[in-house]
Amino acid sequence: MNKNIMEFFKEILTIIVGILIALYINNWNEDRKDAKYINKIFVSMDKELKESNDDIKKKMPQQQTLIDTLGFYKKNDSISIFDVMMKVNGVQIPQIRISSWKAISSSKIELLEYERVSALANIEEQKELLLSKTQYLMNFLYPNIKDTSFDKKELIMFMMKDIMVTERDLQKEIEMAIQD
Repeated sequence: MNKNIMEFFKEILTIIVGILIALYINNWNEDRKDAKYINKIFVSMDKELKESNDDIKKKMPQQQTLIDTLGFYKKNDSISIFDVMMKVNGVQIPQIRISSWKAISSSKIELLEYERVSALANIEEQKELLLSKTQYLMNFLYPNIKDTSFDKKELIMFMMKDIMVTERDLQKEIEMAIQD
């Protein structure tokens, strides 16, 4: 009887050790897959952020040209907002790319450090703010496109300057995220 109990415990112990080894290997494999996934996401995020930063740098001088042109023609009531827009090729707004952040934030956000999550969430908020300000500008611009008044041109200048402030803040957030 003692022998049967000892045999039983040996078999149970063998099964338990086998299960523990299988769990360890499975966890190791999952960690390896997660690390590979995170690495790919980081590469993609850095690429997107660099492209966004480059687009901001490219569009800001064009936006400043719009502001300067509006300033030059703001007292000229024979030049409409449309005429100014045609001279500067319209309103130029940078494209902020954060699709990699969106992908990981909706699936495996727990794999990221808090600082990285916070920085990327700030970029997403700044992007939304920029989008909101741009939409407000466009909603103002289209119904007033034929207007020639000083006040409307001045208001568009103010809105563009506000958009540029948001872009500079966004650019700082992006550059800090790229450095990390």
